[in-house]
Amino acid sequence: MKTIDELLAEGVSGKRVFVRADLNVPLAGTTITDDGRIRAVAPTIAKLAEAGARVIVASHLGRPKGAPDPAFSLAPAAARLGEILGSDVAFATDTVGASAKETVAALADGSVAVIENLRFNAGETAKDDAERGAFADQLAELADIYVGDGFGAVHRKHASVFDLPARLPHVAGGLIATEVGVLQKLTAEVKRPYVVVLGGAKVSDKLAVIDQLLGKADRILIGGGMAYTFLKAQGHEVGISLLQEDQIPVVLEYMERARKTGVELVLPVDVLVSRDFPDLKTKAPADFITVDADKIPADQEGLDIGPKTRELYASKIADAETVFWNGPLGVFEHPDYANGTKAIAQALLDSSAFTVVGGGDSAAAVRILGFDENAFGHISTGGGASLEYLEGKTLPGLAALEV
Repeated sequence: MKTIDELLAEGVSGKRVFVRADLNVPLAGTTITDDGRIRAVAPTIAKLAEAGARVIVASHLGRPKGAPDPAFSLAPAAARLGEILGSDVAFATDTVGASAKETVAALADGSVAVIENLRFNAGETAKDDAERGAFADQLAELADIYVGDGFGAVHRKHASVFDLPARLPHVAGGLIATEVGVLQKLTAEVKRPYVVVLGGAKVSDKLAVIDQLLGKADRILIGGGMAYTFLKAQGHEVGISLLQEDQIPVVLEYMERARKTGVELVLPVDVLVSRDFPDLKTKAPADFITVDADKIPADQEGLDIGPKTRELYASKIADAETVFWNGPLGVFEHPDYANGTKAIAQALLDSSAFTVVGGGDSAAAVRILGFDENAFGHISTGGGASLEYLEGKTLPGLAALEV
């Protein structure tokens, strides 16, 4: 995989460089609530601009249905990128139309433009190779060189991720190079004990990675909504907690495999439960009780791990040499149910291990809860991409850069 450093050594002054970034940031209206992904790709964009390239930044945001939708405009992200770079960033109001062509044509050496949300064009996510390819052809007309640096999208076979690199000279950006290097430390170069913390809502989202980690990790700590399927598999009442009953047979199989292979699979011993889901807008005080994990009332829902579990999980992380964490341990957006996620983040900071926060909600939680992200070994920009890499899958966006 050719890198951006090699490209810069060859010279890019006056060249139109298409950077496939991941500016898929969370928005409240037009306000960005977490700019981590923009800050992560900014160094690549800055290096290209400083070298005299005419930089065209492209990304998706959210899930518009193949047509323009103002709610998913990249305009706020373009404005924030300009603030981070400390320079003006032009914005094209379409992807490959008149505005994009005029905006790119007006770029001077060392200047930057962002084109509108790629998913406003149905060709970006089309299953049909020809339709995707046609959109990639139009994108290719805008640029001379392709830089792939949207790690959060490399697991998608989309036009700008998979098809476009085949149409232009291409290299991996600094962010992708860093992400791949980190993930190799979680697969081929693991220092032990290796502890994995998995949270989030659905156990089905994590089954494939658990399948792979049962042969690699020393301990797997389970939390979040997915924990209740494991507790149910043990025969416990889980009340009205999140539950994927159809996944219980697979969970039972994995629990047995963990026992046979000596992998320590650790489940919550106590949880915070309530009859009502918290108000995440007003964050009004929640009405909850703490119960043992095998004594959840039938009319209540588990919303966070309890204090005994927080202490237990911290002890399981304390002697680790490598820790990978993906997924919050509770409804961290509400202060009454954020303590489990806070405890995991603090345990990672207290550890001397190489620590990786695996993107998505867990990365957002670290920032939202006020932790210094520079204190962790690495905070990934791609939750789904990180998991699929750990599952051993071929990621289309990486494969396209390796050709």
